[in-house]
Amino acid sequence: MRWIRWQDVVSILFGSFILAAGFYHIHAQNNLAEGGFIGIALLVQQVFHISPSITTLLLDLPLIALGAKLLGKRLAYKTVLGAVSFSLFYALMEHYSPFQINLSQYLLPAAMAGGLTIGIGLGLILRCGGATGGDDILSLLLSRLSRMSVGKIYLIFDALVLVLSLVYLSWHQVIYTMVSVAVCAYTTDYVISYNKKTETAYA
Repeated sequence: MRWIRWQDVVSILFGSFILAAGFYHIHAQNNLAEGGFIGIALLVQQVFHISPSITTLLLDLPLIALGAKLLGKRLAYKTVLGAVSFSLFYALMEHYSPFQINLSQYLLPAAMAGGLTIGIGLGLILRCGGATGGDDILSLLLSRLSRMSVGKIYLIFDALVLVLSLVYLSWHQVIYTMVSVAVCAYTTDYVISYNKKTETAYA
């Protein structure tokens, strides 16, 4: 843990809190889906009634181990911090948050607000060389191999997961979720690159 600066710890924790708030208070409460492992976790919740706070950790563990081998222990430590803190914040909000943000009749503003919030949280975590879980590590690896931006890879991966979400969502909800994913991808790239090159964030 000596490799992790306290500034990075604060950024990861703050980013995880924003991320969990966006997923729970906007997406989950307004029946919007999500891409990546969160989208898979939401699908599992609909079918098996298992909290995303549990499913995401189970999905993350194998890729966190892979990331430690290929990208270094520093990223693995930060990913564990991001994954565990996200799951903890989500579980706490799920059980104790008194806030209800009902935008079910205004899905376009909900999608844009969700994408912006999630993109900020994710960008803060990735900016300091961290990750929230296995899908982040997968995106970082694919970004290095393909030279595509992290945000674009997220967009492609998320679109594939959203197709699966049609099992429990309508086309109407999926289309608005895709708007959220696009806003999230743009926001993530912006936050990562703001006054800081992406490459130095993962050095």
